[in-house]
Amino acid sequence: MNRRSFVKHSLLSSAGLALALDSRAEDLPKSEATPGAGQHTLPKGCLGKLEVSRLILGGNLLTHYTHSRDLQYVYRLAAQYNTDEKIMDTLALAEQQGINTVSMHNPPHPISVLRRYRKERGGKIQWIICPTAPPEPDMAKYREHVEALIKDGCEAIYLWGVHADSLVAQGKIDLLAKAVTLPKEFGVPSGVGGHSLEVVKACEKHGIPADFYIKTFHHHSYPTAPKPDQVKEPYNEFPGYWCASPQETAEVMKSVTKPWIAFKTMAAGAIPPKNAFRYAFNNGADFVLAGMFDFEIAEDTQFAREAIASYTERARPWMA
Repeated sequence: MNRRSFVKHSLLSSAGLALALDSRAEDLPKSEATPGAGQHTLPKGCLGKLEVSRLILGGNLLTHYTHSRDLQYVYRLAAQYNTDEKIMDTLALAEQQGINTVSMHNPPHPISVLRRYRKERGGKIQWIICPTAPPEPDMAKYREHVEALIKDGCEAIYLWGVHADSLVAQGKIDLLAKAVTLPKEFGVPSGVGGHSLEVVKACEKHGIPADFYIKTFHHHSYPTAPKPDQVKEPYNEFPGYWCASPQETAEVMKSVTKPWIAFKTMAAGAIPPKNAFRYAFNNGADFVLAGMFDFEIAEDTQFAREAIASYTERARPWMA
């Protein structure tokens, strides 16, 4: 190829690439998405009196905590992509697809974005939030977080799994009970999160009045899953796993009559959503909590609809 033909070929290739990118850009979600516009539907269940879509938008990608193992640049990449405006677009797109609830912890800035979304966009998406304040004997800081969330209009609160794991391991069931009881004073559903299955076992054994559980759940059939001898804690970033015993979890949850929200179902991105959702719903989860970027929402909600429709009869009946 001579210089002239090379230049001609390069220009044609560039033009073709530009057209392809323009075409692809038309498929990307537009900014300033409007909540509820062209809304699809998703099956729902109830946490107490709160009606919740069976697919819930997770907050880790919105708070930029991606569980990217040792790929540290991904945290910064997520932060650069998910600007405040992009987060509000993501919430609006979720509502359009029938997701009516978001769940996350309560760092100040992301919570302020949720407030802005309601005020500036007219968003209706519900909040299920876990306070990060540690439950202590006087419960002062924890109460402060709960009251702030209630003031913001939070619809349900749960004890953060990191705290619940620790309290159960230390045998501090009394503090766990206090943390669960406190939001009930304000008339909102109150749940318990956990990576460790021992959290659910302890709550059931001691009659903790949780309205729902948020428990990790994913299989270990993915290339970077831990080897059996590497599973030593309820969860681990290296190798990446967040549900140490999926088979036992499914078995224990069969006898639990409270609603179960499964989270980390994709093992922080290692398991494709279609596979992950089917596994979770087939094995007893009532809801799936999934972190999604805006461009994943339409496809993931369709996967959820298909997974839910596939399992009309399950070993664990729907509990919500």
